[in-house]
Amino acid sequence: MTSTEVTTESEDSGPSGYAAARLRLLQGEARSGPPRRAALASLTDDWLSALFTSAAAHAGVRGAALVAVGGYGRGELSPRSDLDLLLLHDGSADAGAVATLADRIWYPVWDLGLALDHSVRTPAEARKTAGEDLKVQLGLLDARPVAGDLGLVASLRTAILADWRNQAPKRLPALDELCRERAERQGELQFLLEPDLKEARGGLRDATALRAVAASWVADAPREGLAEARRVLLDARDALHLTTGRATDRLALQEQDQVADALGLLDADALLRQLYEAARTVSYATDVTWREVNRVLRARSVRPRLRAMLGGGRAPAVDRSPLADGVVEADGEVVLARTARPERDPVLVLRAAAAAAQSELPLSRHVVRHLAGTAKPLPVPWPAEAREELVTLLGAGEATVPVWEALEAEGLITRLLPDWERVHCRPQRNPVHTWTVDRHLVEAAVRASSLTRRVGRPDLLLVAALLHDIGKGWPGDHSVAGEVIARDMAARIGFEPHDVGVIATLVRHHLLLIETATRRDLDDPATVRSVATAVGSASTLELLHALTEADALATGPAAWSAWRASLVTDLVKRVAAVLAGEEPEEPEPAAPSAEQERLAIEALRTGEPVLALHAQAGTPQEEDAPEPVGVELLIALPDRPGVLPAAAGVLALHRLTVRAADLRAVELPTELGESADVLLLSWRVAAEYGSLPQAARLRADLVRALDGSLDIRARLAEREAAYPRRRGVKAPPPRVKVAAAGSQLATVIEVRAQDAPGLLHRIGRALELSAVRVRSAHVSTLGSNAVDAFYVTGQDGRPLAAERAAELAQEVEKALG
Repeated sequence: MTSTEVTTESEDSGPSGYAAARLRLLQGEARSGPPRRAALASLTDDWLSALFTSAAAHAGVRGAALVAVGGYGRGELSPRSDLDLLLLHDGSADAGAVATLADRIWYPVWDLGLALDHSVRTPAEARKTAGEDLKVQLGLLDARPVAGDLGLVASLRTAILADWRNQAPKRLPALDELCRERAERQGELQFLLEPDLKEARGGLRDATALRAVAASWVADAPREGLAEARRVLLDARDALHLTTGRATDRLALQEQDQVADALGLLDADALLRQLYEAARTVSYATDVTWREVNRVLRARSVRPRLRAMLGGGRAPAVDRSPLADGVVEADGEVVLARTARPERDPVLVLRAAAAAAQSELPLSRHVVRHLAGTAKPLPVPWPAEAREELVTLLGAGEATVPVWEALEAEGLITRLLPDWERVHCRPQRNPVHTWTVDRHLVEAAVRASSLTRRVGRPDLLLVAALLHDIGKGWPGDHSVAGEVIARDMAARIGFEPHDVGVIATLVRHHLLLIETATRRDLDDPATVRSVATAVGSASTLELLHALTEADALATGPAAWSAWRASLVTDLVKRVAAVLAGEEPEEPEPAAPSAEQERLAIEALRTGEPVLALHAQAGTPQEEDAPEPVGVELLIALPDRPGVLPAAAGVLALHRLTVRAADLRAVELPTELGESADVLLLSWRVAAEYGSLPQAARLRADLVRALDGSLDIRARLAEREAAYPRRRGVKAPPPRVKVAAAGSQLATVIEVRAQDAPGLLHRIGRALELSAVRVRSAHVSTLGSNAVDAFYVTGQDGRPLAAERAAELAQEVEKALG
């Protein structure tokens, strides 16, 4: 059916005909994207025009017009978009007649269930309201006549545009502030797992704001790629509306695969990557445009004063301050010197970028575009100056980010580092991660820049931070793939073979320290020896320690804490000793702290559990160190079966989330001169909501759980059944494996699963039912993921045979499934 046929039928059939034609248009697969939005706007125009003509004749109103504003005014009508309409009249008609006219238009729209944003105003009222309400003025900038007196609408548009341009010095800063406040609330679209396509920074609102800035004639946005970015965002919103049947702009996780399929994309990751690319284009254009707006407005405010001071003469030329060879500062931006020759100077791109970051100044967009079009490619391997300028750029701290983004917006980063294309705008579905892969790598370098005083080779630390996740986007373990890529890239950058090897080792093992410290028994000599073997030297260990902290801090707030830092520091000290030639001592019975010893003695004396809760725990940290996650709960009780599942179950019943846990047995002398085992459990817990329960209540329930009078399984099952089902992406199934060469003293069972209330209780119960002894447990929760390691032995206290260990892993996995 052609557009003309659709229009004719809607006119003939009235509201029902419009609704049927609208439905056919939205369900038709032949049209999508801009053609469908334009056709929907045209179809709606024809229907509303017929409504207006009939209503105006019935009400006897002349000198009136129906005006589309906002998105409808731009002809960008998505399937569930509001109809933004203004009924404009010249004031000559009776108020009752105007009200009748309005009712005969609004009610048919409402009757069809369409969302309507409407107003009735004279031109003077419209201008007055626009002057008082910035959002109204922005909507009127896109005013488009639908029906009625076209001259009335043209006159209003001319007046609104004139007002907007005359008031630009006042209105544009207000619009800038409005955009910033919205970005603070909604976040940056290019990094969000569930972005709001309209309101988030880099979304459709910002694209519309750029149109408004252009209409002011103060500045114009970079147009390269902007129209395409806007189309991508609008297409995604169309597909989201059709998929959900709702007027929503938030792309929820559970809807992403369907939206991707509707757009003909491979999967949800391909969708997010496309959206991130579009948002990055809009965000970059936004930054450049507002910087130019502020520069122009600042110059306008200064120029009259300068003219007055100089007696009406010409304003002085802009100062140009040298920053580096071929690079100068001019008017608050970094530009090229007049003598610079990018076509002859391949290092100029990095030299200008490093100078801008070190000076905390923006790179001029025109300079970046000029460099992208004329700069000579760097030879491979890079000359020493290029490598040094890259290190200088990475070492500039927070100022590195906008400069890097400016280079990336013009394709210069992938030209310098071709493998960067794989991680560009790549989403990370783990909610612990704040950033996309590429931005995370830059953030890691930013964090590493504050740690360079701790290491002997800051250049290797900064480059390793930039490359540590470069393997993401390739099949298999990203650390293994990343090692190969990092080795190639480090050689390309011009490092010596030995330094290339160090960078490759850092990338290969960038997770080694944090995973070992939080998931393995540091008192086990095998643990420390395995890390020492992987690292190889004290200098590499020093770099790996700093990289571990930079990586965690750049991941997100849940990835680092004083507790994690202390565990990693302890591991590094032990490994450093081994690398210095000392042999790790065979583990002796754990030496408890003074408080743990007091609790253990009390538990041994009474034969019952003893508990203590502490708001803060651990060794003193630096003043600016992150706070530990949760509070410390210490439990001591005589060794007996069932302790781990009972204690974990009690914590789950009291809605305490276990962030970390350690379980170990210590020997204490009895009054008879013999020895007895006492279990010490050190937990780091946090309340799901509300305040922490009293230690006495926890102890009472633990006693009941151990003597069997409190049925933990039944209580947890009741609560789980009462929980409303939450929407979201289905978590991957749990995975349980035997850690190879984990320990010489015990078998290490590693559990990876979605964190949930009662998880640790179920694991502990499965281990108890399998008739193994838990020598120690190391629980680590990062975001929604739990990675727990259990050191288990047979009843004889020896590690399990390989076949039995594999069976145990299967039994635990089955219990969790």
